[in-house]
Amino acid sequence: MKTFKADNIRNVVLAGHGGSGKTALAEAMLFKCGLTDRMGNTAEGNTICDFDAEEIKRKISINASIANMTWNDIKINVIDAPGQFDFVGGLHEGIRAAESVIITVNGKDGVCPGTIKSYQLAAKSNKACMMAVTCMEVENSDFYRVFTQMKTVFGPSVCPIVVPYDKNGPVEAYINLLTMKAYKYDKKGVPTEVEMPASENRIAGLRAAMAEAVAETNEEFMDKFFMEEEFTQEELVKGIHDGVASGTITPVVCCANDTLSGVDMLLDAVTKMLPSPNERKLETIDGNSADYDENKPFKGIVFKTVADPFVGKISYVKVVQGKLTAKSVPVSTSGAELRFGKLVTVCGKKQEEAAEVWAGDLCAVTKMEANTGDTICDPADTKALAGMEFPRACYFRTLKLIRGGDEGKLSTAIKRLLEEDRTLEYVHNHETHERLIGGLGEQHLDVTAAKLKAKFGLDVEMVAPKVAYREAIKKKVTIESKYKKQSGGHGQYGHVKIEFEPYEGDELLFEEKIFGGSVPKNFFPAIEKGLQEAAEKGSIGGYPVVRMKATLLDGSYHPVDSSEMAFKTAASMAFKDCMKIAEPYLLEPIQSLKVLVPDDKQGDIMSVLSKRRGSVLGMNSMGDGMTELIAEAPEAEMLDFALVLRQITQGLGEFSAEFARYAMLAVGAAVK
Repeated sequence: MKTFKADNIRNVVLAGHGGSGKTALAEAMLFKCGLTDRMGNTAEGNTICDFDAEEIKRKISINASIANMTWNDIKINVIDAPGQFDFVGGLHEGIRAAESVIITVNGKDGVCPGTIKSYQLAAKSNKACMMAVTCMEVENSDFYRVFTQMKTVFGPSVCPIVVPYDKNGPVEAYINLLTMKAYKYDKKGVPTEVEMPASENRIAGLRAAMAEAVAETNEEFMDKFFMEEEFTQEELVKGIHDGVASGTITPVVCCANDTLSGVDMLLDAVTKMLPSPNERKLETIDGNSADYDENKPFKGIVFKTVADPFVGKISYVKVVQGKLTAKSVPVSTSGAELRFGKLVTVCGKKQEEAAEVWAGDLCAVTKMEANTGDTICDPADTKALAGMEFPRACYFRTLKLIRGGDEGKLSTAIKRLLEEDRTLEYVHNHETHERLIGGLGEQHLDVTAAKLKAKFGLDVEMVAPKVAYREAIKKKVTIESKYKKQSGGHGQYGHVKIEFEPYEGDELLFEEKIFGGSVPKNFFPAIEKGLQEAAEKGSIGGYPVVRMKATLLDGSYHPVDSSEMAFKTAASMAFKDCMKIAEPYLLEPIQSLKVLVPDDKQGDIMSVLSKRRGSVLGMNSMGDGMTELIAEAPEAEMLDFALVLRQITQGLGEFSAEFARYAMLAVGAAVK
């Protein structure tokens, strides 16, 4: 297998809103590069990139998948990232491995929330960005309407490179603004040059706008622009390439995935205008940077992990420095050896063994004990690269085995899935004795349940979790309790007088004010233990009792019949009598929230929080039309908030929640 060095590699991730044509574009690129004999179709479930059983069933991308191809002696590693918000973890994996992001925009649907989020993530991650308006063969697709939307949303950096000529409705030709040539495509996607539209003033305007964008990339070009001299094709390509690298230009191309129209010009743009790995750097954990140098000791980062039931763990690696060979024995940053099975390059589910992979390229290794985000390296240089950040789980459900099953097997399976999907979270709630699994949405957890069944043979159901309430008392009371039992031989005798009262602590506090030795000191621990054990289950709903102070005031004992067990029982009886008359009430957990919402949806979200007994404490402007709301709300009201927030904000909203405190349950509020 041919190896490529960083200069001749382009790593790109296909991002965008769900249904914008990412997988279809990857399929068209592979076919155009001669990697496949027949183009697959998402509806038929036979594409290269969507090969997982759940992806075929649901007809959407769930995982980030990799395909590689060669165009004009340049290797292009394409990462097809999911567009559904529930599976955005795949986009984060792809963003880390790629230097460039191609954002697909459906020519009919236009700019959608997923388009905006992809663009913002690319900008935040300092990635070069290009946009592809797809589905130009679909009826009612309108490139120029979409292009106007792009200009409005993303600003003046948007620069057209390939545009359609569609004056009479359907696209008649695709125009390359760099060469000022027009092409018509046959049914097999083969281009034929045709005469440029003579009277199309819009084309001239777009060409002039492109020239202006190029002029701003350096002083020499700016002088030439003011001298009203025409840029050569090479100067335009260089200017756009430099502008893409600096983030001042976002080139736009258009294509028709199904008919392959314009796909060749998109591939040309990828190879000529998007940066190679050695034009970028990766950050190390100490804030410095690492360049893509094949002459340095090996260093790479695991950007994706797959738990394969047959092969075992598959780790996808971005080689940053040096080269990784089939005989390499890399180490972790702690120096521990990381042996692996095979070194392979990947195209969808197809794997091809490789002898070596150089800096800047992507590959995969089998059976290596490393996790997503880990740095693997040569023992000569164990400095770690910066780790990976993923969105935090915000939608939790209780995980239960249907018809019972092996709890140990479930724990092992969950561990494997957590290694594969870093947006999943697993919590064992010791108060409610429930296993909680968290994800980014309902569909995310549905797919997780399907994976548990398909990969590990475990049937599970997911139900709403219980809320860990507390109980407390309002009234100060004094209880006298005597436990006396005689049944032959030694009897049982314990007598206590205890004062119970509310206090501000988050637990039961025990004190004693005994005078004169009415209860010997050696029985105090037994009395406290009896109270603590009784407080584990209150009288209202069996919830733990907190914010209570119990003071032992008096009592009596028998020199023969008194025992620790007797005093423990007497204390427990006193506690139960207290809960009958001390006006117990429920406390509910309150969460501290940070909710990121579009500015125009602030009022809607604040209204939702108010209806859920929440309160907004403050707000911060985050820029890009987004506001962060600082709020508090009862946990019981937030169990499905992730779904409501996504619906109202069309997927642009995000939130995080942390436990803040316990507060009295409002009268009339439902216990969940």
